[in-house]
Amino acid sequence: MANDIAIPIAGLRIGHWTGAGTGVTVLLAPDGTVGSCEVRGGAPATRELAVLEPQRTVSRVDAVVLAGGSAFGLAAADGVMRYLAEREIGFPTAGGPVPIVPAAGVFDLVDAASVHPGAAEGRAAVQAAVDATPTGRVGAGCGATVGKWRGREHAVPGGFGAASARCDDAHVIAFAVVNAVGDVIGADGRIIAGSTAPADAPGFAVDAPFEEDAAANGNTTLVVVATDAALDKLACYLVAQSAHDGVARALNPSHTRYDGDLAIAFATGTAEANLDRVRAVAADVVAEAIRAAPR
Repeated sequence: MANDIAIPIAGLRIGHWTGAGTGVTVLLAPDGTVGSCEVRGGAPATRELAVLEPQRTVSRVDAVVLAGGSAFGLAAADGVMRYLAEREIGFPTAGGPVPIVPAAGVFDLVDAASVHPGAAEGRAAVQAAVDATPTGRVGAGCGATVGKWRGREHAVPGGFGAASARCDDAHVIAFAVVNAVGDVIGADGRIIAGSTAPADAPGFAVDAPFEEDAAANGNTTLVVVATDAALDKLACYLVAQSAHDGVARALNPSHTRYDGDLAIAFATGTAEANLDRVRAVAADVVAEAIRAAPR
């Protein structure tokens, strides 16, 4: 793991639970945070993402959960919701606050007996939340791999990455769990982490049905972009769109039928910044966060 990266946004905290080949990462957002998302991959494992669509009523985000274990790992959000509800954090309802906790999972299951995170692991991650984070084989990136498009047997480790930059008076930071079917590509075009297959090996089992293509199935890159800029929900949606530009720069191929690639963007609203500059910076830091994950 690399040295801890400080989070420059006041009130934003991150916690990890790291197990044997899987894990959970939780982002705790300060009060008043709004957010949105966009999914572009063909095989997502998600929970409560519909509420983040820009036309939906609820705009707040209380926490984001990223987990291993594919769809099984989404249960980690239960522990985070209970933790927040105990502290009366959430969307106000007649029955008490309901925490808004979008969650997404990556496929790191090795076989049918694979361990996957649950509520207890989600709670452990949120209880560990601080204002800095390591990168590499930690949290939801613990069991991640990349470079599977020429056969899963040629994959190399992925991981969890983060990168940040200033934008006007605001900060923008990206977090990425990189478990891609494709290779991680540097800004200069070289492969940072990718398939170890011979250069002439074909990519994908083109003639195989989707559900039978074991070499390609089970991938996803999850991206979260956070900023302290004053943005509304629609603006966050546009930032999430731009985050995918960073995904496409740093992964090749990206956004395939075999990936569940998605981006969540949220804003705490304490600084001023031009929206289009935030979007441009978001693409940059997402690309750098992805490139930092396997190092």
